[in-house]
Amino acid sequence: MQTQQSFQPSDAGKLYLVPTPIGNLEDMTFRAIKILKEVDAIAAEDTRNTIKLLNHFEIKTPMVSYHEHNKRTRGDELVQRLLVGENIAQVSDAGMPSISDPGHELVLAATAVGITVVPLPGANAALTALISSGITPQPFLFYGFISRSKKERQEEIEKLAKKPETLLFYESPHRLKETLNALYKGMGNRQITLCRELTKRYEEFIRGTIEEIIEWAKTSEIRGEFVIVVAGNDHVVDEDVITFDHLSLKEHVEEIMAQQNLTSKQAIKEVAVLRGIAKREVYAEYHDIDESETSSLGL
Repeated sequence: MQTQQSFQPSDAGKLYLVPTPIGNLEDMTFRAIKILKEVDAIAAEDTRNTIKLLNHFEIKTPMVSYHEHNKRTRGDELVQRLLVGENIAQVSDAGMPSISDPGHELVLAATAVGITVVPLPGANAALTALISSGITPQPFLFYGFISRSKKERQEEIEKLAKKPETLLFYESPHRLKETLNALYKGMGNRQITLCRELTKRYEEFIRGTIEEIIEWAKTSEIRGEFVIVVAGNDHVVDEDVITFDHLSLKEHVEEIMAQQNLTSKQAIKEVAVLRGIAKREVYAEYHDIDESETSSLGL
């Protein structure tokens, strides 16, 4: 067990998780700018991309790269710097660190040695899409990118098709048509919203059924990054709710007796509770007598 009080003094440094705009620089928060100016270093997914942000806000803090291909070695270096008292901000190219972007491993490494991790709120494509989609916003399940492998994608969609929650996916323009067809095949013709180029000049929302949007995609130029919001399954059967419709009352009593090694009297009581009916009804059918005859038995 571990507890963290984010703003208590410490000899070690702090790791700040700083969201960056997903397209509109005006979505940068005052606090995010302040932190990026004050920390000793910025760990960036792509320094070539982040330098544009830093230049816009006149931030002079030095950067180091931290991405998918160097996260192990660079992560160890960053943790050592944190341990000796440096404060470091971690940013991805756009949006929240760790959400379909690097960051999670650095958080794990930092918390493992007791480093304070301070998250900042800010821009996030999935939630921005969700609240504007017109589809029920909660509960929801954020999935990120579906697998590129056809077999794995099919397996993922089959599992997700059973979920009652609204589903959120990220997708690139060159894979959009393929993903839409896979969703239609695995989930049927549900309501869906494509959210394109969020917060940018060409922000666009395409709302309709999956079938309608597949037709739209056939004649439209597919450009920009997408968030796909899909309505959940509103016909889900709760697998935890056991039904006994296939058994007569007598068969049910006999099954309970065999499964739990109970007497018929005990099993009758159990079946009555499970089915929410009177014990005398179960007793009468099990013993093949009229229910009126059970009154003299005190049932």
